[in-house]
Amino acid sequence: MEIKKGDTVVVISGEEKGKKATVIKAYPSKRKVVLEGVNMVTKHMKPRGANQPGGKVEQPAPIDVSNVMLVCPECGKATKVAHDKVEGKNVRKCKKCGAVIDTKAAPKKATAKKAKKSVKKSEEPAAETVTEETETAPKAKKATKKATKKTAPATDATETEVK
Repeated sequence: MEIKKGDTVVVISGEEKGKKATVIKAYPSKRKVVLEGVNMVTKHMKPRGANQPGGKVEQPAPIDVSNVMLVCPECGKATKVAHDKVEGKNVRKCKKCGAVIDTKAAPKKATAKKAKKSVKKSEEPAAETVTEETETAPKAKKATKKATKKTAPATDATETEVK
């Protein structure tokens, strides 16, 4: 089954046709999905003690997977799902734009960021020494402040004696 919990889908047939919703729960063995705010049914609940009163409760009912279509997060269109291996991991891809649908297994962006970081590190060794100097500079300022505090009371005492 190509649809998983957390995916955004569009209903393609039935009473709720055209609505976009998020998958709350998926039942792969039954080939059904539960969507947020779609196919709402009223269930009559029996009272179960003092803390659980009875009444009518609206809740979403499962829909067959064949009645929904996955929406690509990149292009925003309803699409079929292609399966591919990227860096040894099986991922779902959009057949229209080719983008990776699985957010957890999106290695293309991660590798691009790692490559940029490694380039920056190799190009900027001088920048690291500058940061080290700036880190030692506050320590020097603190040392000079301590020295001035020690000498400051002595100057105050001499000023009071002169007055």
